[in-house]
Amino acid sequence: RARKKWRNIMLDNSKLERIVAKMKEQDMPQMIISDPVSIFYLLGKWIIPGERMLALYVNVNGDNHLVLNKLFPQTEDLGVPLTYYDDIEDAVEILAKFVEKDKRVGVDKNWPARFLLRLQELGAGSAFTNGSVIVDKVRQIKDAGEYKTMKESALKIDQVMDELIPWVVKGLTEKELNAKCVELCKKVGFQGLSFDPITAYGKGGADPHHITDDSTGKFGDSVVLDIGGMWNNYASDITRTVFIGEISDRQREIYNIVLEANKRGIAAAKPGNKMSDVDKAARDYITEKGFGEYFTHRTGHSIGLEDHEVGDVSLANDEIIQPGQCFSVEPGIYLYDEGIGVRIEDILYITEDGCDVLNEYPKEEPIVVPVEK
Repeated sequence: RARKKWRNIMLDNSKLERIVAKMKEQDMPQMIISDPVSIFYLLGKWIIPGERMLALYVNVNGDNHLVLNKLFPQTEDLGVPLTYYDDIEDAVEILAKFVEKDKRVGVDKNWPARFLLRLQELGAGSAFTNGSVIVDKVRQIKDAGEYKTMKESALKIDQVMDELIPWVVKGLTEKELNAKCVELCKKVGFQGLSFDPITAYGKGGADPHHITDDSTGKFGDSVVLDIGGMWNNYASDITRTVFIGEISDRQREIYNIVLEANKRGIAAAKPGNKMSDVDKAARDYITEKGFGEYFTHRTGHSIGLEDHEVGDVSLANDEIIQPGQCFSVEPGIYLYDEGIGVRIEDILYITEDGCDVLNEYPKEEPIVVPVEK
């Protein structure tokens, strides 16, 4: 009777229902989810186990269990029966009691081999397969609440960008500018960062994933600012390229090409198109203008509870775009020998007939930050 009560609570969870539906479609009767992010997605509770085993066992018949160490006692109702173990017990053996031995098991792609191998030794499950394919696909489609939170997160990072840009002319090193970004993220209320900010002057900005150093900006430099924060557990991400004191004709040419590529990528981001269509729209334009070899990365990545989620915007991904997806469009051109790097990034939410660009910070005209005298 108690188990039936727990089962009903779980089946009221629309996210879990979507996962169970896909498990049935793919003839996967049971699954072990161990990624703390995915467990938070389903249960609404962060549990970070370190090296200890954490496992959410999901069965299509509703017999679900969360197995966790006693170091992480839960005081609230998570909607699933809890089974605890301590450090002198075999956690996998306890988990194995719930696994149906004669049926296939989906396992998390990041589950440590020491746990999976032990489960196999115990004879739990008839075969093992990657269950994260299902979980990742469900997480790709954001519901109305997630969309609202991601919009809020995007507007907050826009505010940080607005407050950060004036600091590029104040003589700060890249590391100091990075620290200023962190300070501003805290100021607007972010609980943390989506990733370590990229704050890069000149040649640093011409290196797509430059490691922040002690360089300072000089008059005429392009400055790449790629920043993001975490708001109510959801990531934001934005890149703008600004210029110190003046912009040369060459820099303006590159900026306008990247801006048009960004716009073309956004225009291609709609249901029915492929993720590769978005990449192609941006990449073909840059190539047409003679800079294809200098656009050295994919056009974007999916985003949500993590800054980089499954589902990239690249020529290799021919998956059909669906309403509810959320991903970046961030073409760039990097001319290291000339010290010019330009990237423009926005986050999109796919609607029924197109997309909503979550970031609203201006990009139509290059921002030239006047140098203080």
